[in-house]
Amino acid sequence: MIVRLLLLCLLSSLTFVPVHAQTRRPLPVEVDRIVAVVNDEAITAFELRARRTTVERQLRGQNVQLPQRDALERQLLERMITDRVQLQFAKETGLRISDIELDAAIRRIADGNRLSLQEFRAALERDGIAWTKFREEIRDEIVLSRLRDREVESRIVVSDGEIDNYLANPDQGSPTGNLEVNTAHIVLRVPEQASPDQLMRIGARAQAALDQIRRGDDFAKVAASYSDSPDGLTGGAMGTRPLDRLPALYGEVVRKMKPGEVSDILRSPAGFHIVKLIAKQGDAGAKPVMALKQTRARHILIKVNELVSEAEARRKLVALKERIDNGADFAELARLNSNDLSAAKGGDLGWLYQGDTVPDFEKAMDALKINQISEPVQSPFGFHLIQVLERRTEDATAERQRLAARQVLRERKSDEAYQDWVRQMRDRAHVEYRTEDR
Repeated sequence: MIVRLLLLCLLSSLTFVPVHAQTRRPLPVEVDRIVAVVNDEAITAFELRARRTTVERQLRGQNVQLPQRDALERQLLERMITDRVQLQFAKETGLRISDIELDAAIRRIADGNRLSLQEFRAALERDGIAWTKFREEIRDEIVLSRLRDREVESRIVVSDGEIDNYLANPDQGSPTGNLEVNTAHIVLRVPEQASPDQLMRIGARAQAALDQIRRGDDFAKVAASYSDSPDGLTGGAMGTRPLDRLPALYGEVVRKMKPGEVSDILRSPAGFHIVKLIAKQGDAGAKPVMALKQTRARHILIKVNELVSEAEARRKLVALKERIDNGADFAELARLNSNDLSAAKGGDLGWLYQGDTVPDFEKAMDALKINQISEPVQSPFGFHLIQVLERRTEDATAERQRLAARQVLRERKSDEAYQDWVRQMRDRAHVEYRTEDR
């Protein structure tokens, strides 16, 4: 690694000057250079420009006014540094995404755009996006998502006392409340051992961001210019979610806001925050209805092991699905082929509450219509064919209310826990800037 870094440094200092054949005058050529070193890996100006081009395209697609180029590049460089630190940690700890998983993710993206894989690739290349580069960017995004699940979710602790307080305090909402909010935010991260001078500088940047918004600048543009949150480069959009799923710091403020309003600067251990309420729907004063959604489903599971590869498991399920589509009995095929205890019951899993299955399985199951059969779905257990038989809502028992409350509190803590973990990772990394303004 050190040798590779030294070579990069050497190459970044060389200037290649081609000479015009007739005039013999040198022609100017833009030379790549290193803009930052993260531990023992370099980030080059070429990489930064390529990322800027991608982000500018995304912002235009969302009708977001572009920030000043130097401000956007500063934010992009910080995001690239933070991502690089996490990817290095993922590599060190053995987190890998196989080509099969990557191909499945890209197929889902293509399906979401209602394109075949070939059409999707052609559309990307028409936009000037190299297919191999796109694949690696998606791989990195999946790694970062898996890393967050592994490192952050395991750190979140919800006590019985917190659940008791949540259920006893109606002002905090309920696990099945019907008030949903669409919000956006700006986060300016503060180092864990920040000096008073650092706090003052970061606080001044937060005030500058808020002043721009108050003067009428687009919130999304300001977020792209200032926010250290991963969603900052897409305008800080947090999307629509139940009010009680927001971080507690945000929920307390947003509950009192009207659509279009922007909060004052909020302070947390992670840094400084600004929140905008975009839209609100539902009734904050409505009496909670203690009912939870249930899905009755069945599946066929093919496990991956030393004898069965991922490709073989997928191929087997594709063949089974084709037989079912042509009239074969799902339950009979499950009894004969499924590597699960439910095989004896024809793959029937019974009535499932939200959260009873792993996220990959639940997401695929929730997207199905009644009696529809999924394509092969990967989970930590292997590959599944899933069929939804029925759906219903049922009054929640006291135990289910507590489980739902626990899930709400975990989601509420998730964003803050993630920001805190990222800050710790970033603070421990050795970063050397090579930009002109550093």
